[in-house]
Amino acid sequence: MSEQQIGRAPAGAEVDTTGFSDVAVAIDHTISPSRARNWLQNYLPALLLFLLVIGLWEAAVRLFDIKAFLLPAPSAIANAFIDNLSLLRHVGWFTTKEALGGLFIGCGLGVLTALLTARWTTASEALLPFAIAANSVPIIAFAPILNNWFGVANPLSKMMIVAVIVFFPTMINTVRGLTLVSPAALELMHAYAASEFQILFKLRLPHALPYMFNAFKVAASLSMIGAVVSEYFGGSRSALGVYITQEAAQFRFTTAWAAIIVACIVGITLYLIILGLERLAIPWHVSVRGTRNN
Repeated sequence: MSEQQIGRAPAGAEVDTTGFSDVAVAIDHTISPSRARNWLQNYLPALLLFLLVIGLWEAAVRLFDIKAFLLPAPSAIANAFIDNLSLLRHVGWFTTKEALGGLFIGCGLGVLTALLTARWTTASEALLPFAIAANSVPIIAFAPILNNWFGVANPLSKMMIVAVIVFFPTMINTVRGLTLVSPAALELMHAYAASEFQILFKLRLPHALPYMFNAFKVAASLSMIGAVVSEYFGGSRSALGVYITQEAAQFRFTTAWAAIIVACIVGITLYLIILGLERLAIPWHVSVRGTRNN
């Protein structure tokens, strides 16, 4: 067979010159029955469980005539959410900015501290016990002190509370990722006369990225929790935590629950953003490849 005949369509066959066949093949590979089946197996049980819990919640409130100040019905919370959507969006965005500011400050300082301490094993081993001890201190203990330092109405006080919360998980995970490198890989880098900076950027940091993103995902959820709880100790009236306490104090519990839903939505959104960045940054990692295969 000649080279010109290789890949040529048989005589008399119709050749698609529009390119639609290639698109159809790509769509067929993308939306395959196996991928759809795996997606359903992974996400459908959680969705059904969520709907079941909401249904049982609604039924229990109506059946046992539970008062709204104890537990409002999901339908009442949904109505309050829709009726106060503009205000909830405003207070939610105010607290989201505090959470994002604290998240960037805490994670940035955590990674920087890990880079400085991971180079010297003695410093890392000496600092980790203090980091673990400080991480066990509840938010309630930090909030009044930092409010006094930066001012109750100053958003920076809430950002610093969030930064303290997310700093230690980020630092501990990053140190683990930087130090738990394969000895064989280190020996290979030394055999090629690699400098410490080359080892850091070509071996240690790529190895630490999965650890760092695990910490970032935890920090994304903690940041919103820390921001809302810190606002319980005072803050601007535009803050979500202050809004929740005021609504609960005035026995408007449905709107308080609607504000809690806003905090949940923001926390989940931040988590999903970090998850998407993880898939873009480390597509080679086994955890990301496993989710893509599903």
